[in-house]
Amino acid sequence: MEIHCRNLSYTYPGGTDPVFHGLTWSLTGPGFFSFFGFSGVGKSTLARLICKDIKPESGQLTMKGVSRVLYAHNAERLPGWGSVGDHLRGVTGRGREPLLKDLIETCRIGSCMEKGFNGLSMGQKNRVNITRYLVQNFDLLILDEVLANVDEPARNRILLSLKSWFPDKTFVYISHNALEVARFSRSVFVLPQGTDQGVDFVREISGLDQTRQRGAPPELLQQKVYSILKAAGSVLPES
Repeated sequence: MEIHCRNLSYTYPGGTDPVFHGLTWSLTGPGFFSFFGFSGVGKSTLARLICKDIKPESGQLTMKGVSRVLYAHNAERLPGWGSVGDHLRGVTGRGREPLLKDLIETCRIGSCMEKGFNGLSMGQKNRVNITRYLVQNFDLLILDEVLANVDEPARNRILLSLKSWFPDKTFVYISHNALEVARFSRSVFVLPQGTDQGVDFVREISGLDQTRQRGAPPELLQQKVYSILKAAGSVLPES
């Protein structure tokens, strides 16, 4: 699958400063990719443009080999008409019941199945929310801070599992955790600190693409994190 942005510009209605101005960027999947940048640089805005929740004011955004895009974010809520289990079973795609069983175990939400969503902790809500997207059919799944309230061991377990279960799918993971995106991503797309003219380039940094619990040497991981943070603080593309 492919995503291509060409001379993309976007300003929020009523805003004066553009989020993007003439942005050209592309992604070729499958794989696990990340968006990284400091708050307010446009990570979620780019995600919403990709899933067509909002439209660019100029330029083009095209996709090839993508039939269904799903966008999960941290502030979502499940309907209050039934239990968590009722909802998850209701959205599970045909033939994906074994996957739901595995996800319940991996995300450790068995104790949540008979409860209402509002009765869960923030970490439980995050784990239930990612489960309800993974059991659906998709080509591209954007995960916007969906594990922000989940402890690190659980995040690592979930990310390693979804990479193993969905090798032919494309994920875009949005996070403020530079260590996490460096470890798990095939590529990290860094949105730099914006200017009044808007972001006009994205820096691609290769990640370590970890697929096992035992990762790369600490020195290499530190180098990747430094490169990501340095790129996030830059307002100019490297020559």
